[in-house]
Amino acid sequence: MSLLKPHYRFNCILDISAEDIKKAGAKFVLLDTDNTLALHGSQEPIEGLYEWIAEMRKNGIEPIILSNNSRQRIEPFAKKLGMPYVYKSAKPLPKGFRLACKKLGAKPEETAVIGDQIFTDVLGGNIFGSKVFMTEPIGPETDPFIKFKRKIEKYFR
Repeated sequence: MSLLKPHYRFNCILDISAEDIKKAGAKFVLLDTDNTLALHGSQEPIEGLYEWIAEMRKNGIEPIILSNNSRQRIEPFAKKLGMPYVYKSAKPLPKGFRLACKKLGAKPEETAVIGDQIFTDVLGGNIFGSKVFMTEPIGPETDPFIKFKRKIEKYFR
């Protein structure tokens, strides 16, 4: 399998069920933030996210936010959702994935990575040994660098 290919594809995080996570052999989910849980840079979770998180926890699946963004961006958002977080994770490098697993008491093979970007979430999750669930971005990109990466990603989707 290519490191740039997810194991599973979904339109939106809300389309991923606890059963999907369990079938992949995961008990923990490492969640990207921007354009996965909220619009890029927004502190407002997408509608239905609180219920999705509650459903995961009800099924014994623990979530954590894993983001390349700053503490100032991620901390208030994570607190609003009531979950732990890793900021400036340096995805796709393993550093942040390891820290997230340490916080959860998880092993890589027990984790699912959920995100919308090939060169950070998908590549990083595959390198780390997680099951990778790729979603479509929930909104348009505002950052010029990410817009550029999206153009390149089209060739790998």
